[in-house]
Amino acid sequence: KLFNDAWGHAAGDRLLREFGSVLQGHARGADIACRYGGEEFTLILPGASAAVTYERAERLTAAMAELRPDPAVPAGHGVTVSIGIAIFPADGAGEAELLRAADTALYRAKHAGRNRIATAA
Repeated sequence: KLFNDAWGHAAGDRLLREFGSVLQGHARGADIACRYGGEEFTLILPGASAAVTYERAERLTAAMAELRPDPAVPAGHGVTVSIGIAIFPADGAGEAELLRAADTALYRAKHAGRNRIATAA
């Protein structure tokens, strides 16, 4: 939303497409990357440990900091992400419980500042 407000909806649309590409670029063949709503995305990493998942989140955060989705956006106005991590089955036994745990972690990350990763555990 802030990006759209500052640079316009066309630039925001390009950003969403670029972010989707970055997200897919950080996914393995069995992983599932999808837009979950608005400006939220989900990356499901079947069988990945908490350590592997956290490392992937760090790499994704770094990749987004390098992203320049629109030439009208001046240098120094990089994109930030907030990431919430939940691990099956420790943080949720079913889909709804796991997504709720990830969402709660996401909001903790958002409230902690820019480019943050929070875990459900």
